[in-house]
Amino acid sequence: MADSPGVAYVFPGQGSQATGMGSDLYQTYPSSRAVFDEADASLGFSLSRLCFEGPAEELTKTHNVQPAILVVSIACLRAFEEAVARETPAPIFVAGHSLGEYTALVVAGVISVGDAVRLVRERGRLMYEAGLKNPGSMLAVIGLDEDVVRDISVHSRTEISNINCPGQIVLSGAVEALAEADRLARARGARLIPLRVSGAFHSALMDPVVSEFSKTVYDLRFQPPAIPVISNVTARPLTDVDSVREEMVKQLRNCIQWQASVEYMIDHGVSTFFEIGPGRVLSGLIRRINPELQTLNVSGVVDIALLAGEHGQARR
Repeated sequence: MADSPGVAYVFPGQGSQATGMGSDLYQTYPSSRAVFDEADASLGFSLSRLCFEGPAEELTKTHNVQPAILVVSIACLRAFEEAVARETPAPIFVAGHSLGEYTALVVAGVISVGDAVRLVRERGRLMYEAGLKNPGSMLAVIGLDEDVVRDISVHSRTEISNINCPGQIVLSGAVEALAEADRLARARGARLIPLRVSGAFHSALMDPVVSEFSKTVYDLRFQPPAIPVISNVTARPLTDVDSVREEMVKQLRNCIQWQASVEYMIDHGVSTFFEIGPGRVLSGLIRRINPELQTLNVSGVVDIALLAGEHGQARR
């Protein structure tokens, strides 16, 4: 990789999926094909076919979509590395939004692709199970300050589960509590977006499965991060195996501090963010946090061809 001060890689979470994702990568780049093949072998079924062909209702199930997005994101990165060879810009930080944090841990050398897809599939299964035990959902609140949303959360008995960027905060809670949060937020002039998820993720309603997930995490072998991974929970670097394990367990039921994570990376020298994986959600959030930053997308063959062309011109 080329020396690239000021670069961070960021990886998307659940909600960025689309049927057909990764198919162009599989057909074009041997390195991407190897990632899908490794995931299929590790899981014992064709996750790749589910990504490429759907059906959408099966792909979007929590236990399927989490490994699917992780694999497509890693396949995007491997294709990018293959296309630009040694000119791939090396990140000084990696980070991911919720599920995307697991992709970041793969890239940082903490966990293998095979172990990661099995882990996030189990994570997805447990999150879905928690949603059955404590039915709930998530609601994006657009256009209100954090203090106002925090007041709404207190009065509606919901929890702030994501602080994504200025003016975009997500609440999690029981269905009735979210209905009250919706009413209170509308009265304050907010725009509301219900999220299509199977439970109240990153909230206390995940507590019934935390212990079981913790056992799964502590049964796996990890390596120390070769690149600092910015924690979703603390917005600070994870630098050793113990902190990674603790992060994985806490992240399941604690707020995702995405805005603070991006601000930490900016404060420590990052000026260019590569969003690697399906969709462009994180690029939009980063521009809301600081519109002067450069954001580049690596989501498929077309993006990679454009970036590879730019790197070729730079070499000349």
